[in-house]
Amino acid sequence: MDAASLGFLAPLMFAGLVVFLLLGYPVAFALAANGLLFAGIGIAAGLFDISLLHALPERVYGIVANPTLLAIPFFAFMGLILERSGMAEDLLDTIGQLFGSLKGGLAYAVILVGGLLAATTGVVAATVIAMGLISLPVMLRYGYDKRLASGVIAASGTLAQIIPPSLVLIVLADQLGASVGDMYKGALVPGLALVGLYLLYVFGVTLFRPHAAPAMPASARTLHGSALLLRVLTTLVPPLVLIFLVLGTIFLGVATPTEGGAMGATGALLLAWARGRLSRLRLTQAMDSTTKLTTFVIFILIGSTIFTLVFRGLDGDVWVEHLFDQLPGGVLGFLIVVNLMVFILAFFLDFFEIAFIVVPLLAPIAYKLGIDPIWFGVMLAVNMQTAFMHPPFGFALFYLKSVAPKSIRTADIYWGAIPFLVIQLIMVAVVLAFPQVVLRDAPPDASSVTEIPIEVDPDANYLPAEWR
Repeated sequence: MDAASLGFLAPLMFAGLVVFLLLGYPVAFALAANGLLFAGIGIAAGLFDISLLHALPERVYGIVANPTLLAIPFFAFMGLILERSGMAEDLLDTIGQLFGSLKGGLAYAVILVGGLLAATTGVVAATVIAMGLISLPVMLRYGYDKRLASGVIAASGTLAQIIPPSLVLIVLADQLGASVGDMYKGALVPGLALVGLYLLYVFGVTLFRPHAAPAMPASARTLHGSALLLRVLTTLVPPLVLIFLVLGTIFLGVATPTEGGAMGATGALLLAWARGRLSRLRLTQAMDSTTKLTTFVIFILIGSTIFTLVFRGLDGDVWVEHLFDQLPGGVLGFLIVVNLMVFILAFFLDFFEIAFIVVPLLAPIAYKLGIDPIWFGVMLAVNMQTAFMHPPFGFALFYLKSVAPKSIRTADIYWGAIPFLVIQLIMVAVVLAFPQVVLRDAPPDASSVTEIPIEVDPDANYLPAEWR
């Protein structure tokens, strides 16, 4: 291979992708078109082996035949059915009644419901929109600070990004060649820790600014005594059973993530039917949205595999490794730089784009350095969660603004998101410093692996067989 490809064509190809994205072209088509364009340029310049393109049909078939990716439509369908069956509204009303007598009670309810919905739906948009429509007007009616109410709803909705059965964890596991079940297990503690930190923040607000999160007035607390206990049981038990059906069977090794997703979709249909809310219209809407989301993911993955095949054929992987080979600090330095880069990219790209464009370029280096793919994937997932909360392009902020009352300004939503964005970054640092949060048998801290140097062998292929 001519050295010019390493010094010129690979970085130019990456820059070309950035240009395509900035021009507003759909990500899937930008990836594929850019890959094929530079394959043609490389062939014409004698810098690309045309026989590599013969692998494309097999790669595309491998994507559509991948049983792991089948979990995506199952979990998406499950979440959409539950969201349209009114489960979010029932949970918010019940838990709001349970904590209504406490200062910040409604905020606690939103966070806890956000965690429950994350564990049953795995869809950020559905969670944020549902809680924005249901809880935001109630919180404002009872005197909650606009920024606190907005931030709590947006942040709680993003828990669907990190708490299993998160769709992005499935994608990251596929891109890193890791087990989805192990990725789910690794993400569980950081996800629950984020719930705890959100609750702790609200508690701190009630101590120092009690007027920002008042208790519900007695007239609004309509359920008491045995009626409230009965309501808690009838409302909380079904989603908890569904969570165990889906995640418990996966964690126990009884079912694969795809099988767990199928059971979850079936359970969601049964719950909606039991509530008398399984209409033909809701079913059609859920199937339509599931088809669109699944098609979106698959086409991005096809475009990504075209891009990475050509990029590696132009020695792009070697070029990326050379960008990191002078970093001080070994593994720790690599991880810090990667997290900073992902954090910055999250201002402009959503989590799917980062997972499909950036992660395949970083995975070979992480694999070579001996970084556990589960630890690496969960760390990136927590980091990419910030993509939903970044002003000015955070999708969770846009979702909330689309359903917020006119009294809520965009600035209120942005300022309300910042404390929770800081909490998410703290969790990234915790996962980086303490791998045992993700890996139960990990070393005490990341410093034990920081002496591994990054040495690049241009003729070596560090990818595992399943990534080639």
